[in-house]
Amino acid sequence: MRDYSIRAASPDDLDGARALMLDTVYHDFGTGYVPHWHADIIDPAAAYLASPRHTLLVALDPRDNGVVATAALDSRGPAHPPNPRDLAERYPSGATAQLRRIYVRPEHRRRGLARRLVTELLAFTAADGGYRAVYLHTDPKVPGAEAFWRSLGKVVHDEREEADGGNGVVHFEIPMER
Repeated sequence: MRDYSIRAASPDDLDGARALMLDTVYHDFGTGYVPHWHADIIDPAAAYLASPRHTLLVALDPRDNGVVATAALDSRGPAHPPNPRDLAERYPSGATAQLRRIYVRPEHRRRGLARRLVTELLAFTAADGGYRAVYLHTDPKVPGAEAFWRSLGKVVHDEREEADGGNGVVHFEIPMER
């Protein structure tokens, strides 16, 4: 395993982080950039660096210091719509740490980077002191995503079980103490 370094993103890391995130939404999700869903990708400084309660972490390849993984957290709970109303009420903004953009370049996967990044995000959450829950949602069509999140938390809503299938998203709560 390479000796990746993980740190809070600096302004110098944002171009590499943005490129990785855009590659992920185009190649892994197949959606491409959707402004309503991905505005934070275009302006990660405003989304994650401006507030002391938000963070963007990067994992750097020791060979060239390139960004090979990202992980973000903000204090916005799931919005309704498009998410179910009960989730928006259960995980309100301000009291909920929402994990976002846990992305790893394909050639760096299966090396524990995502798990290390989530551990760092959970430590950030605990240090904040104001969060009551850690929430995230994932697209189960992304290879490995659902199994990874099931290994870390519990499913609180699976839209595939709705009569109309919802958006097909699976929603999770991650224990704050790990």
